[in-house]
Amino acid sequence: MAVNRSAFSVALSILFVLNSLALSQISASQMDSIFEPLVSPDSPGFAVGVMRNGQLLFARGYGLADLKSKTRITPQTNFRLASVTKQFTAMAVMLLVHDGKLHYDDTLTDIFPEFPPYGSKITVRQLLTHTSGLKHYEEIYEKEMAGTPPSQIAQLHDADVLRILEQQNAGSFAPGERWEYSNSGYAVLAMIVERVSGKSFADFLRLRIFEPLQMKHTVAYVSGKNEVPNRAFGYRKASDNVWVFSDQSATSAVLGDGGIYSSIEDLAKWDEALLQQKLLSAEAMKLALTPVRVNGGVTLDDGSRTAYGFGWFLDPYKGHRRMWHYGDTSGFHTSIERLTDDKLTVVVLANRTDVNPGELALKVVDLYLK
Repeated sequence: MAVNRSAFSVALSILFVLNSLALSQISASQMDSIFEPLVSPDSPGFAVGVMRNGQLLFARGYGLADLKSKTRITPQTNFRLASVTKQFTAMAVMLLVHDGKLHYDDTLTDIFPEFPPYGSKITVRQLLTHTSGLKHYEEIYEKEMAGTPPSQIAQLHDADVLRILEQQNAGSFAPGERWEYSNSGYAVLAMIVERVSGKSFADFLRLRIFEPLQMKHTVAYVSGKNEVPNRAFGYRKASDNVWVFSDQSATSAVLGDGGIYSSIEDLAKWDEALLQQKLLSAEAMKLALTPVRVNGGVTLDDGSRTAYGFGWFLDPYKGHRRMWHYGDTSGFHTSIERLTDDKLTVVVLANRTDVNPGELALKVVDLYLK
């Protein structure tokens, strides 16, 4: 039987419109019911965004970006993304692979001949998938600084992380032996981007990702070299329920594992770029979305099982295919949830550490999946 292609196309269009209308009818009050009980007139809070089919359906701020000035959070407020940064670091590496300047099987000693011999077994692919075995730079630095007054502890940068790892004689385990979440690996990836591209990591991100996508207010923050416009400051809640300014730590200046600042409005552009394959083709992205295979699988600190690609966790949510990531750092907790088949993304950015944005984001997802 012949198919009326015109009628079929019209039917698909009607279904698409009806589906979009149903999703857009999630009321602001339903969203507010999740977030408003968690904020007060003088508390830090959240920026929340919902993207569907590459469009920003909902964007709202709750609470204060700066308790001192009483500046309110808006969809334009920039938060430190913490480990949500890793997907951008991974993209920078993938762009260099696409350019033919780097290969996933290149080793640390291929790129940094001065790196100790144990780096000859560690590949770029293993750095991306947290299977490199590199030691945790935070733990090493903490031991080095033991007994030092906090005011005298200098902030680390990605180059310092590389230096710390070059002073080691071995990793924690043989490369590829198992999975272990590694900020060290992503700090080293930032230095690989610098070595291979000849540009600073911050400049590479700006020139190859942020500017092409018109993410005009997103930056990899480097003190003295650029500024974060309209930024949120980070806080923690003390035992007496008083908010304590907690915006920086010794590791806050490391870029590759968590140093990007961005807003809901700019992250909507990032989400659209992923959906529309504006930076890399679907074929080039396939590796990033392929779970690494490793003995013991991938287990989070809470014991839950998941999977990991390049800068993304990969596991379904209630039967819906998903790529996601969380971020935790001094004063900030963040989350991005992308249900790829549903073309639905929820982002929650918090300038406080007493909440779980991932759980909150999934409460929003549930509204849209009903």
